Amino acid sequence: QVQLMESAGGSVQIGGSLRLSCAASGTDVSLKTMGWYRQAPGRQRELVAAIKTGTNINYGESVRGRSTISRDGDKNAVTLQLHSLKPEDTAIYYCAADPEVSGGDTIGYWGQGIQVTVSS
Repeated sequence: QVQLMESAGGSVQIGGSLRLSCAASGTDVSLKTMGWYRQAPGRQRELVAAIKTGTNINYGESVRGRSTISRDGDKNAVTLQLHSLKPEDTAIYYCAADPEVSGGDTIGYWGQGIQVTVSS
């Protein structure tokens, strides 16, 4: 069973930066999809960033231009950096992964979620 371990998060000031890391365990297969989604209170879950097949990267509209997702080769671990944080970035951030190329509701594995709070 694949398990996703998320780290970092917490409270960040407006305009600051954050770095979220996620590592998968329980599989020897290189996961074709790894990324981050987030959900704010009263809002639908949305894509933050995802890497598919190692080179295909997608960013959510709300973070495009101020976020970077990276993966170390075929290792099942990803890092998300988000800059110029805004109050609307406040949400629970979830690491997501799948053995196949997938997205959204088709993703098979989800982390527990990390609370990120952006405030002055």
